[in-house]
Amino acid sequence: MKRLNIAIIGLGNIGSHLFTYLKDNKKILMEKNNCMPIVKYVSAKNRKRKRSININKKLWLKNYLEATKIKDIDLIVELIGGSEGAAKKLVFEALKNKKHVVTANKALMAKYGDELAKIAEKNNVNLEFEASVCGGVPIVRLLKEGLIANKISKIYGIFNGTSNYILSSMDKENKSFDDVLFDAKKLGYAESNPTADLNGDDVSSKLKILTSLCFNSFLNNKIYVEGIKEIDKTDIDITNKLGYKIKLLGFAELLGKKIYQRVHPTLIKKESHVASIDGVLNAVIVDGNPIGQSIIQGEGAGPAATTSALISDISSVLRGNTKFPFSISNKERKKLKFEDIKDRNFSAYLRFEVIDTQGVLSNITNIITKNKVSIKRLIQKTDKIKKTSSIIVITHNAKDKYLNKILKEVSKKNYIKRKPKLIRIDDN
Repeated sequence: MKRLNIAIIGLGNIGSHLFTYLKDNKKILMEKNNCMPIVKYVSAKNRKRKRSININKKLWLKNYLEATKIKDIDLIVELIGGSEGAAKKLVFEALKNKKHVVTANKALMAKYGDELAKIAEKNNVNLEFEASVCGGVPIVRLLKEGLIANKISKIYGIFNGTSNYILSSMDKENKSFDDVLFDAKKLGYAESNPTADLNGDDVSSKLKILTSLCFNSFLNNKIYVEGIKEIDKTDIDITNKLGYKIKLLGFAELLGKKIYQRVHPTLIKKESHVASIDGVLNAVIVDGNPIGQSIIQGEGAGPAATTSALISDISSVLRGNTKFPFSISNKERKKLKFEDIKDRNFSAYLRFEVIDTQGVLSNITNIITKNKVSIKRLIQKTDKIKKTSSIIVITHNAKDKYLNKILKEVSKKNYIKRKPKLIRIDDN
């Protein structure tokens, strides 16, 4: 019987879940793949840590890097995390030593994916990373194989479950951003340090990988990133009444010969499919020719969803499907022209918290029109007790640089009570 010997490096929640799955489902995987997966070795930073699994002492490696040199190891599963340090050393060494690699490490792939793909191709081994993007949503394999006949013009969606949970909970519950974040940590939906989720970096890493797969390009760092920390309950309530939901979205789109990558909170119509994706779910939308629009959604994180993606990648290796990591040879991948969003046109939601005094509204509208932006809708809400006003403006399409110029100019005025808000609108 053909066997595939596996080393799992990293035994946190996901590593432990994967170990258990492989142990309990060897027969099923063998029947489906005509090859028996065997967990030959494991390694973790803290061997003495209490875990929900029992591991034979014989399986433990003293040094995780031993896995890259042992002859009877065929595949290494990297679950350490992070773009530097142990994870980087492990994956580079494994590929150089002609070991197949399966990883859930989006940060590593986003930063070093081009170099790693080159090494994997040179040594004719697999570098699989389905679990690095959107957990149980099989978007990487879909782009590599299922949609291979399509010329893709746009990919976008909800790529982070933590931020989606926070925004949808703020919408449904009468709670502030901080209160919902506290709940998310308590429920395990947010890390103790959720910075990468909240500032958009997590989505940015995933988007870089997806962009490369969609457009046969090298990974690119020219990407606009904005998180959700500035979104408050007032924005949620106002935009709700206007017929919108706020979602943190990642976009990569081809306009002419230019590619735009961006991550930011976005207003989308309530009746759109993406608006209905709540909680920790992820959703990916792909526009392609000839297929049109494809939508795929599911659990974006967690041990079960990530294990599902890891098993998919392991099965690919079990079947002997050695293929290019980014679908095509490194020699065929392109250096495309990636553009900043400053010259991209958007309609937008602007909110100004001001002292309620004569001339403020006219001053703001003058600044808006002076910067080549036309007003589609204007709402003013006055608090007579506090002597303040909320001025909400929905604009027609305008260049992003002009929209930001408005905010910069208005923010300097002495009538401004708080930092002005800008949320871009996607009407598609």
